[in-house]
Amino acid sequence: MAILEIKTAEELTDPTLEARWTARRAARETDVLQRILRTFVDRGGPVPVVDIVPAFQDRPIEEIHDALIALDGDDLIRVQQGHVDIAYPFSAAPTPFVVRLPDGTERYTCCAIDALGIAPMLEQRVRIRARCHDCDTPLDFSADPEGPGPGAAAVMVWVGQHAEDRGRVFDSL
Repeated sequence: MAILEIKTAEELTDPTLEARWTARRAARETDVLQRILRTFVDRGGPVPVVDIVPAFQDRPIEEIHDALIALDGDDLIRVQQGHVDIAYPFSAAPTPFVVRLPDGTERYTCCAIDALGIAPMLEQRVRIRARCHDCDTPLDFSADPEGPGPGAAAVMVWVGQHAEDRGRVFDSL
């Protein structure tokens, strides 16, 4: 018979991981990231870095560049070829996860979880379209800040394991 070892939540907590998540939460509140996210909502992406820097005219250019480098390093955005092409939850490149905003514009998200987070983030009802990764059945339902609408009653989000050979961006389920 196997011995069942019972541990407390404190014993299971990884202080390094907890510290990283605390720093990431704080970084999400920075004005630079908030500007990037607002730009993705307002006009989509990718967002040219040269459009971000002038928005902070009262601060040195180097400070904004350092902030962008830090956000990229924390995996909150991805800067490629002078553009922010990913700012979680948004992706500038087409993905299987499309969110229609209240004004009718559509934005791509990095994954299903990100799509579900848009309504609470914007505090507005959105429409989510995707396809089942297993059978390719179209999924189309609304979500509001409290959660998915009745059209999502049979929808289940399945999170697969992130492959070691892929980049930091988790772009599929």
